[in-house]
This record gives sequence, C-alpha cells and structure tokens, in this order.
Amino acid sequence: MLKKIGSRLKEQKGFTLIELLAVIVILGIIAAIAIPAIGNVISKSDDKAKVQEALLIIDAAKMFVADNHPSGATTTLTKDTTTADAAETATLPTNGLTDYLDRVDDSSFSVTVTKTATGYTYAISGHAANEVGEAADIPDSASEDDLLGYN
Repeated sequence: MLKKIGSRLKEQKGFTLIELLAVIVILGIIAAIAIPAIGNVISKSDDKAKVQEALLIIDAAKMFVADNHPSGATTTLTKDTTTADAAETATLPTNGLTDYLDRVDDSSFSVTVTKTATGYTYAISGHAANEVGEAADIPDSASEDDLLGYN
C-alpha cells in the first residue's frame, strides 16, 4: 500500500509552490537590476542624438561658409535668417541654413561663425547646446570641440 502511494506521488507532474515562488523572486531581482540600466541607456542615447544633431547643424554652417565666404568678423546663422556685419548684409543670403539642413526641424538654435587668423570657429547656442550643456556641463554656447568631446 505504501509502495503504491509512493509511486503515485512520484508520477505526479508540476511545480511546487516553493519552486514557483523562487522563480518569481529571481525574476523580480532581474527586473530590479535591468529597468534602471535600460533607463540610463535610453537617456544617454538621447543626449548623444542631440549632440549629433548639433554637429549636423555646425556642418551645415561650414557648408554655408564654404559657399558664401563671409568676410565679416562674425556671422550669426539660424535656420531661417542670417545676420552679419553691416557691409556684408547685401552679399549673403538671408535665408540662413534652410538650404543646408534637410532633416532638422528645430529652429531654436543659432550658430555663431567667427573669422580668425587661421580660419573659422563655430559655436552653437540654443536648443541643442542647452540640452548638451545640461548633460555634459557645457555652457549655453557649445563649440564644435565641446560637442566632439562629449561623444
């Protein structure tokens, strides 16, 4: 009789309550570790995307300068307008970087192009620089080197 009961118990299939609880605890521990890590990855990728967008805007400003050769000391470019020294205003296009930016919808930035003895320097301020500045301790205006250093 005892042998019959013992063999029936061995034939039963399924998980015990303890086994199920152990699996649930293990899954909870994995979730507690994984969720914050995934949040950090998403945040960092968002910051890097903003930096890349800022670099794309600076590259558009470089193309503008290569096409138009501003002679003034400082030229400010936005997506829709260009401002420069008074003597140069008539020779530069006034539509800004519109022709050079295909996939940048944001227009709350400005690029300051400064002519130096060795070439030009570029600094972006506005949306992209502010977002990067918060993430990378860069001030409101970020130079190309600051942006490259962030990545």
